[in-house]
Amino acid sequence: MKIDKVRNLLKNVLSLSDYSKVIKLNIGWSKDEKYYIESEIGEKFLLRVSDIEYYNDKKEEYMIMKEIYDLNIKMSAPIDFGKCDNNKYVYLLLSWIEGTAANEIITTFSEEEQYNLGIKAGLILKKFHSISAPDEQEDWEQRMLKKFDYHLERYKTCGIKVPNDNIAIKYINENLHLLKNRPQTFHHGDFHIGNFIITSDNTLGIIDFNRWDFGDPYEDFYKMMLFSRELSIPFAIGQIHGYFNNRVPNDFFEILALYIADVILFSVVWAIPFGENEIKEMLKRAEMIFSDYEYFNSAVPKWFPY
Repeated sequence: MKIDKVRNLLKNVLSLSDYSKVIKLNIGWSKDEKYYIESEIGEKFLLRVSDIEYYNDKKEEYMIMKEIYDLNIKMSAPIDFGKCDNNKYVYLLLSWIEGTAANEIITTFSEEEQYNLGIKAGLILKKFHSISAPDEQEDWEQRMLKKFDYHLERYKTCGIKVPNDNIAIKYINENLHLLKNRPQTFHHGDFHIGNFIITSDNTLGIIDFNRWDFGDPYEDFYKMMLFSRELSIPFAIGQIHGYFNNRVPNDFFEILALYIADVILFSVVWAIPFGENEIKEMLKRAEMIFSDYEYFNSAVPKWFPY
């Protein structure tokens, strides 16, 4: 969407006529176009614009964000939603969280501070998971069996091989029984250190809800195991401790390892459209995971003080 059309949107649809800045943001992996907006009186906003084909998805995202906002979590407040530019696009207007991306500065903190920030992340995730899935939600076991089959088929035909993939596939096949009778709650869907903002007073804010869904709450940890752990093991440990109040259930790591074994294979499929460098990064993360789990001879990563 061109900047001049964004300015017309601000003026004619959102009634934000007194703004001083509109800056396009080239960050993140979503298909949304993102714009930083600042008003003449210093109010700051995030505008997300998508093709109209995503109208229903964005409407659901806006509504679930309104529900989550009531949980008293530091996050972008949902302000407005609608169609624009002769119904070619759908927009979300959100408040802006002032601070610095956690993945950019987490290593400047002491290990104790990183751990404490991880605890805060775990408490946020626990609040998210207080929202139960609707009664009509598809059974988790059946849903994941189909998803695993799809992922494996895509992986086998993608032309890229993850070293030791047979070990991950074996772990998946031997542990499918763990999917039975799992609860389902709201998922953030992209819960990792790259989607946190650290404010000036070390408050932790969460952003990017566009991958939300409902599912097993344990699955919402797997991106932490890839991306947060990669930057800060203390943060990852803190998130687990904070979520479970230092009392980790016996089945947590076994079930999480099942999701991790699947994702390290499918992640290279996901990376293909983004180019060779991203594929290499995912292959490095797969190698990291195999090391963490001692090639899935242990369901508990070796860095966790269990």
